[in-house]
Amino acid sequence: MSDSSASRAAAAGGIVLMTLAAGQFVMALDTTVMNTAIATVADDLGTTVTGIQTAITMYTLVMASFMITGGKSGEIVGRKKVFAIGCIIYACGSLTTALAPNLTVLMIGWSGLEGLGAVLIMPAVVALVASNFEKPDRPRAYGLVAAAGAIAAALGPLIGGFFTTYASWRWVFAGEVVIVIGILFLTRRMADTPPEKNVKLDMVGTLLSATGLGLLVFGILRSGSWGFVQPKPGAPEWLGLSPVIWLILAGGVALATFIAWENRRIAEDKGALFDPTLLKNIGLRGGVVSFFFMFMVQAGLFFCVPLFLSIALGLSAIETGVRLLPLSLSLLIFAAGIPRLLPDVSPRKVVRFGFMSLFAGLVLLVGLLEVGSGPEIITWPLLLAGAGLGAMASQLGSVTVSSVSDEKSGEVGGLQNTGTQLGASIGTALAGALLISALTASFFTSISGHPDIPDRLASQTQTELAAGVPFVSDAQLETALSEARVPPATADATVQANEQARIDGLRAALSVLALMALSAIAFTGGIPTVQPGSESKPSAAPA
Repeated sequence: MSDSSASRAAAAGGIVLMTLAAGQFVMALDTTVMNTAIATVADDLGTTVTGIQTAITMYTLVMASFMITGGKSGEIVGRKKVFAIGCIIYACGSLTTALAPNLTVLMIGWSGLEGLGAVLIMPAVVALVASNFEKPDRPRAYGLVAAAGAIAAALGPLIGGFFTTYASWRWVFAGEVVIVIGILFLTRRMADTPPEKNVKLDMVGTLLSATGLGLLVFGILRSGSWGFVQPKPGAPEWLGLSPVIWLILAGGVALATFIAWENRRIAEDKGALFDPTLLKNIGLRGGVVSFFFMFMVQAGLFFCVPLFLSIALGLSAIETGVRLLPLSLSLLIFAAGIPRLLPDVSPRKVVRFGFMSLFAGLVLLVGLLEVGSGPEIITWPLLLAGAGLGAMASQLGSVTVSSVSDEKSGEVGGLQNTGTQLGASIGTALAGALLISALTASFFTSISGHPDIPDRLASQTQTELAAGVPFVSDAQLETALSEARVPPATADATVQANEQARIDGLRAALSVLALMALSAIAFTGGIPTVQPGSESKPSAAPA
């Protein structure tokens, strides 16, 4: 190949990579942007914060429920075509959201259309990387695509805060329409794999998988407010237990039925939505499980740190976003740098390094969190966490797809993204539940027997807040105490107790997340020790 031809090929590859990374960026941006603007959006639409949180929950549910189906759709229609269709649906959803006059229209546009668009786009991105890049180039490509998603999650508060403060939250979704149109225009440069002949969508499998995953994720998301096994005060109960445990059990039964149905379809030589034998592939299983833990810890971290910055320290959304930039920077450096500088490094070693770096960052953050700590304490912990996330992002996408034939890349994309959605849902729910539980215990311990807090008031507070002490700022608490005409000495003692309880809650949640990052290393044994495409050893071993 001549130098000019090589340059054109490299440029084309760069455009394809930019296009796929842009798609991943937009998909990951929505939730974090919306989280920063919940109160503003609720006021604008004439609804409640609970209504907007419901829309966020439904968006997650749609993605988690149909991700496997979305992965299979690429095999039936063609990955490039499915990607383009997903972009069109997503753009329609973003435009509907930007123009939404009320909550109902917002949920149609965002939770429904954007969720369905993401279901088609995200698995297709995984498959299109496989069809557009040779195996030696895939770690870098997957690393940058995954980095784009993680950076979007980190930049979401900054972007959302900027538009909410200086313009309108609607401009974020209007901007997504423009970006997606640009992505659509560039899809013509992508290489594609032809659709499989005589393959039809397994409707029963689709129903079973969507039901199982939907019930599972919905139960996890509601665990913080309803309780996991024992119902919280004021929460609903079924047969004396929290609905959460029943939802999770029902989801598990539906998923077990789904696996049995798919095995039967394969045995009868009929088209299956998902091949359960893929789960026996050691390399694939190791990659998906690592993705699960990675996103669980990442989601928990992105839940806790903004709470510390925005509520405990009172930083604005923009200031919060700026403080998260060290994570984005180190993540991008490691995601792009490792494949370039260490092309032959062991994927297993890199992934284990990633979890250890993530663990170290979380432990350092727990050690630095104290009453009176400023925002500067998060810089080094976030640099370490970002390095860990970037290191894992540089390897895991390539590991999962390269463990099977390219024809299965769409299914793998669906499975991979299902794992990440489950991980993110559990991470957010786990961090939230642990934070509130530890905060509540610390607060009650501080006010019980305090000389400036009457026993009657302490007992009344424990009764009224039995479901959990809310994570509120000092200013919010001082206002509430003033309106309740609480004596100054009692008010000061209560604020001090709340201040310490917030830190205790954050430290408890982050400590458990650190243990999750450390324990994840035990599940990395299936990740290959040589790069995909290596001639010395196979990239993944079958079970």
